[in-house]
Amino acid sequence: EGMVAELLVEAKDALKHLDKDLSSFEVQSLLNGDYDESGAVLTILSGAGGTEAQDWASMLVRMYQRFCDKMGYQASLVEVNPGEEAGYKSATIRIQGDFAYGYLKGEKGTHRLVRLSPFNSLNKRQTSFAKVEVMPTLEEDELEEITIPESDLEVTTMRSGGAGGQNVNKVETGVRMKHIPTGIAVRCTQERTQLMNKKIALEMIKGKLMVIKEEQKAAKLSEIKGDQVEAAWGTQVRNYVFQPYKLVKDTRTGYESTRAQDVLDGDLMDFVESHLRHSISVDT
Repeated sequence: EGMVAELLVEAKDALKHLDKDLSSFEVQSLLNGDYDESGAVLTILSGAGGTEAQDWASMLVRMYQRFCDKMGYQASLVEVNPGEEAGYKSATIRIQGDFAYGYLKGEKGTHRLVRLSPFNSLNKRQTSFAKVEVMPTLEEDELEEITIPESDLEVTTMRSGGAGGQNVNKVETGVRMKHIPTGIAVRCTQERTQLMNKKIALEMIKGKLMVIKEEQKAAKLSEIKGDQVEAAWGTQVRNYVFQPYKLVKDTRTGYESTRAQDVLDGDLMDFVESHLRHSISVDT
């Protein structure tokens, strides 16, 4: 009898693992976009709301770093624009790993947090917003295929902030690059030379343009409509409620979880999978 019980437990465990493997295989089969196998670059921008929103941006940075740890991805914080009191005005994470872009592309849009404010002496309930932008890291040959006329780019230099080094805040090595037709802009201050920062900024611009080109089903970069870009980047995708109850809900798929803290600790895969399945069902 004891042996039968043991065998039943083993069989249940085996079925559980098989179910997990099948689910993982099914999700992998959904990752068939042009850039899904690539690494990814995530930019998190705090929305309106000052310190609250900047703190929320830093919470999202931590969430994605934890997710990358769980996935075995290498995540580097390559650009940070700190808030005055706490958090980030903006931050960029470069992620290396197979299918990082495929898994994370659905994170693009506005993320909304509702919580009791840690920055308010009255401890009032506060709503904060942050925007997430996601683009693939392109290979050298893919980058070379994308040509942007110099007249379409506006480049300004700035001092690179941050601690350490006598170079910091004295030499303008940082670069801000804007694609004039669409209004897309990026900042890069991670490298020590202006030339390298300019190169990375151009790669980021190209990555963003390729994502938008794919979404707008444009045949050429020149066909991208700038007025549609901002609307797409600004779509609200997920609510994270901590007060008066705990619930994280995806506004596109309807998928929700009451384990709000676990989600902020990087437990994102259920949301990622539901969005991938939803995207396929919408497209078909």
